[in-house]
Amino acid sequence: MRTETPQPIRLSDYRPPAYLVDEVFLAFDLSPNATRVKARLSVRRNGDHAEPLRFNGERLKPISVAIDGRVLSAAEHEIDAEWLTIPNPPAAFTLETEVEIDPENNKALSGLYMSGGRFCTQCEAEGFRTITFWPDRPDVLSRFTVRMEADQAFRRLLSNGNLVEQGELSGGRHFAVWNDPFPKPSYLFALVAGELDVLEDALITMSGRTVDLRIYVDPGMAPRAAYAMDALKRSMKWDEDAFGREYDLDLFMIVAVRDFNFGAMENKGLNIFNSSLLLADPETATDLDYERIESVVAHEYFHNWTGDRITCRDWFQLCLKEGLTVFRDQSFSADMRGEAVQRIKDVKALRARQFAEDQGPLAHPVRPSSYLKIDNFYTATIYEKGSEVIRMLRTLIGPDAFRSGMDLYFDRWDGHATTVEEFIRCFEEASGRDLSDFFAWYEQAGTPRVTLTTRYDEGARAVTLDLAQETPPTPGQPAKRALPIPVTVGLLDLDGRVQAFERDGKAVDETIIVLDQPKVSVTLTGVDRDPVVSALRGFSAPVVLTTDAPPKDRYVQLAADPDLFNRWEAGQELAADLIRRRAAGQPDEVNEERYAEAVGRALADQASDAAFKALLLALPSEPDLALQMTPADPAAIHDAREALRERLSVHLEQELRRLHTGLQDLGEFTPDAAGAGRRALRNAALELLAANPRSDIAELAVGHYQAAGNMTDAMGGLSALMQIGGEAFDEALAHFYERWKSEPLVVDKWFAIQGRDPSEGALGRVLGLTAHPAFDAKNPNRLRALVSTFANFNPARFHDPSGAGYRFLADQILAVDGFNPMTAARLVDPLGGWRRYRPELGERMKAELARIAAKDGLSKNVYELATRALEG
Repeated sequence: MRTETPQPIRLSDYRPPAYLVDEVFLAFDLSPNATRVKARLSVRRNGDHAEPLRFNGERLKPISVAIDGRVLSAAEHEIDAEWLTIPNPPAAFTLETEVEIDPENNKALSGLYMSGGRFCTQCEAEGFRTITFWPDRPDVLSRFTVRMEADQAFRRLLSNGNLVEQGELSGGRHFAVWNDPFPKPSYLFALVAGELDVLEDALITMSGRTVDLRIYVDPGMAPRAAYAMDALKRSMKWDEDAFGREYDLDLFMIVAVRDFNFGAMENKGLNIFNSSLLLADPETATDLDYERIESVVAHEYFHNWTGDRITCRDWFQLCLKEGLTVFRDQSFSADMRGEAVQRIKDVKALRARQFAEDQGPLAHPVRPSSYLKIDNFYTATIYEKGSEVIRMLRTLIGPDAFRSGMDLYFDRWDGHATTVEEFIRCFEEASGRDLSDFFAWYEQAGTPRVTLTTRYDEGARAVTLDLAQETPPTPGQPAKRALPIPVTVGLLDLDGRVQAFERDGKAVDETIIVLDQPKVSVTLTGVDRDPVVSALRGFSAPVVLTTDAPPKDRYVQLAADPDLFNRWEAGQELAADLIRRRAAGQPDEVNEERYAEAVGRALADQASDAAFKALLLALPSEPDLALQMTPADPAAIHDAREALRERLSVHLEQELRRLHTGLQDLGEFTPDAAGAGRRALRNAALELLAANPRSDIAELAVGHYQAAGNMTDAMGGLSALMQIGGEAFDEALAHFYERWKSEPLVVDKWFAIQGRDPSEGALGRVLGLTAHPAFDAKNPNRLRALVSTFANFNPARFHDPSGAGYRFLADQILAVDGFNPMTAARLVDPLGGWRRYRPELGERMKAELARIAAKDGLSKNVYELATRALEG
């Protein structure tokens, strides 16, 4: 058992840094096992009160410490496992330190480490303290100059900012010096050294400046960075047009690395990317890969202003850069991919990750008030819900005031670290509105439940909408305030025609009702017919909406709602209701057939694009359905969902076959939205056909896989064969691995699809794969591909009644925690919802959490999440 309980860091305890660092010169003598780091810091006291200097430093081998050129004696400073302490420093001085670090054996992948024989860094959130002694907090902004020296085998020597000097040295070594003119916190420091190829391009900014663009990749991989380069140029232009933000340096660089805990990192001028989010060509990457590359390249670039130029005062303000930047990248993707389709995808991701988070013991506000390890708060709540809060702000004050508020924020806080309060204050000033009530969205955890009931008065030609809100208790917050919730509403008639109406004397066909009290009633007049109410259009707030609308209204919406999000949502709600009924032992076969007919009509609608139809074909996921049922029975949900899939497959067989044949891509592959939409619909048709018990469907899937001219279609065929199972699937898997075994990113897909295997032998297959020569738990991509996929996306097999799935995950967490606590902690979440499941399952999940929490030597990362999950 642990003998020492880690103590939380609290927002209420924030104090400004005692010392600031204005300038820093870092000299790296790079060697895989013994890198020397010399640091020269211009330090000054922050304020009049003298106090000891305490700089972070972990896993460092100290060589020397000096002030103003004088080496300090042991009595003049103290170094322990976490801190350098100097009791009586001057008010302003130069601090010089030298340390030695071991990048080769840094398997935590935080700080300076080796990946694929190259040096690279990851310093967010607290990695810089493992490189040198430093006040490792985001409110210390410094100008960095970096000198690197290495063997010439490490051909590229890269860091933030502009290259100011480079040359050869004796003994087969060389050097480079980089200077970043913009002050930045240490978490944005970056260094890369190694053999890399480069793809180069340039962009002319809106002021006429030329910015050189470079993407560094593994040798031979430069052509696969072409789409990322295109996405980068489009995102730079979009940010100029949408937010008036121009890039500020003369050079922008991205580097792809193989081993990375995150997706990507926005280091100033030198973004570092997980290679899975940068490299793509039609043979090795799916359309989803292309979409994610486009989105993440944009996200990291947008951080230049929302994260780099303006950063967080402290880590509690993490949503200030991440939620805001997610909103910006989602807006970019909507412009690139189509607003309705992108909105549906974003909401699906929000519900799958963030709604589950809000319903479990790990629920926390968008701006948390305490943490043990900030690494654990890079969550869907911070990112996706944080984005939804920004979206609601824009809805409430209007797009013009929102843009004015953003401009004021950029002007006022450029070059500073700030807080959410100051961010919101900019919008108060720009809009002239009091947003103090809105701020509760940042401080209150949980997903609000909104109910809507409708009363129509035919004689008065009026409909009254009664709305109510309630947010369930979450850990540490038993009582909840009413939040300002924008609910966008339109009306249809039973024939699917739009009904105009009047509100406050104005004729409109859509309005925003702000539900800012526990209950609000609004009457709309001039309504000629009993309406079908289309509420929460565009998913105008991150809430769960329940209405008293009968199923017939949902069918009207599915057929005709002009808001495509609500058209899709109507289909999802109809399907979810049918699945829940069947899972409860009360199947409604008449309405299952009616639903299949409605989906068939939607597929035949020539006005809808292919990407939207592909989304319509996908039933609610099993994890999403589990959130809607108390207690959740994963096996019953799986069987009920499969039964509805089979009914749809049989009923729509001819239409699905027509789509599969007619959408075959015979021309050149294009990764644009139109091409991706056609492939998505064709593969969705095949996947649904795979639920049909007819024997010839397997032949169709085999033919699809064998004829695939791109990775999207190859994975579509393999996925369909996985659903069918049997010898054909095993043969396709063997063929796939043999063809792609030298391509790490494709092999990740091979592991991942087996993690999703719904057959009864799935856990045995996954256990066997952990012993496969290609499986390496030290590579986060490979670990996530197999272990995380199985635990998060194969609920019927993960929740095996024996508890074997839970034991497997706990074993993986404990093993990985020994070398990479950050990645291990991210595996805890599937066990955290133990209260939502049948008691016999929940108790087994809880037992594994207890086993994890009791492990001696457990990291703070895993300890925090495991203990919180047990308490929830």
